[in-house]
Amino acid sequence: MPRPRSVRVSAWPRLTRRGVTLMVVGVALLAVSLWFDLRDILLLAFVGIAMPLAAAVFVWLRTPRLAVTRSFAPHVVAAGSWTRVSLIVKNRGRRTFDGAHWRDNVPEGLTGPPEAILPAMGPYEGVLPSGDDMVRLEYRIRMPRRGVYPVGPLRVVMFDPFGLARIDRDVGSPHEILVTPRVTPLDASLGTAATIDGVVHGLQRRTHPNSDELIAREYRYGDPLRRVNWAATARRGELMVREEEQRGDPEARILLDTTMSARTRSAAPRWEGDTAANAAFELGVELAASVGAHLLEHGFLVRCTQVADPERSLIPGGAYGGAYRMPGGDRILLEDLARLETPGQSGRRAIDDAAGVAESRARAREARGPGFAVLVDPDEHDATNLVALRPSFEPAIVFATDSVSRPVLDRLEDADWRVVRVRRPADIPAAWAVTGTSYAAVAPRHPIEVVEEVSGDEP
Repeated sequence: MPRPRSVRVSAWPRLTRRGVTLMVVGVALLAVSLWFDLRDILLLAFVGIAMPLAAAVFVWLRTPRLAVTRSFAPHVVAAGSWTRVSLIVKNRGRRTFDGAHWRDNVPEGLTGPPEAILPAMGPYEGVLPSGDDMVRLEYRIRMPRRGVYPVGPLRVVMFDPFGLARIDRDVGSPHEILVTPRVTPLDASLGTAATIDGVVHGLQRRTHPNSDELIAREYRYGDPLRRVNWAATARRGELMVREEEQRGDPEARILLDTTMSARTRSAAPRWEGDTAANAAFELGVELAASVGAHLLEHGFLVRCTQVADPERSLIPGGAYGGAYRMPGGDRILLEDLARLETPGQSGRRAIDDAAGVAESRARAREARGPGFAVLVDPDEHDATNLVALRPSFEPAIVFATDSVSRPVLDRLEDADWRVVRVRRPADIPAAWAVTGTSYAAVAPRHPIEVVEEVSGDEP
């Protein structure tokens, strides 16, 4: 890792309780000596005043030569998990550095380590790789929310030999730790069954229209009969099935409401300081992470884009324009979601509705794959984008939080989107299980409500 920056002063020197007490006593003695003309105690008065001031100057001029190396284990952590922070502090000076305390700066809202004594470090040793010039410090920190958090710099609190004054100095530079959203395990009801098998087959047939599908293998128990390759069976004299997975990954689409447009377009944005709105947005991110990781695990190529601009990836300059594939795609997707800005910070990108509709109609002529929209608080413009994209998806599922307005849901239902309400993270598995039921069983114009079952004798 690169060497940190030089030591920086983070505050002016200030007196400790001992130093304040000594100065108060000195001022009192000075007043008494002048009032009663007691010149014998005048010297004591000046000593009591001068010593704290000299101690403040001493700590101000005392500049340590320290180098700090910081590492995390793990360096990418899921929200709600713990990570271990390891610090290696080296003394680059020629004198022993002791009598100091340390604490690591952490972002607001996180609980960092308490202030502790920094072990003494001797002179720098140029021959030995390590010695008493280096100390190792460790502590654990819990990351409750997703995001990118700067941890550091190391704050070193130095005192004078008499403990009359102190000064805080920052050593090194902060290092970022990536906190990914939680991933809820989902049932494989939509990932491996025959519901998707036909979609995958149609997608690959349209991707390779001139293929004679002669790539075949022996029939195995459980293979769908629709995949029997009769031409290869006649030639080989045994039952053969198509090995379609070798042609390419089936594609699924996730559209995430990253702008909360209905809120950010108002004169006074309602999202700012709104705990419920922020919780709804984090629920949407967690839902997109869970669905994306599940689809990637089942062999899908997942495109994750914005609802406001369906051709724009979540992160500017994101991986492959918002497309993720295994191996490694789940990790990249979670890291991009961790870096996703809150709605009020990223703003809203103006796009051309006509161009978006034309692009959506062009995609509708291609193979239709699964589409999942995660909505937090969209406006009519976002609903227009989803209506135009509906012919491209089969099935087409909308996961909506409680903040989504009724008119937007009505418009999506009229366009044959299937709407599933999600109220809290605990409802994600049940909401996903609902998507595996028959599409025809959904009553029109009534979104599916995920209701938690209560056991016991309670009414």
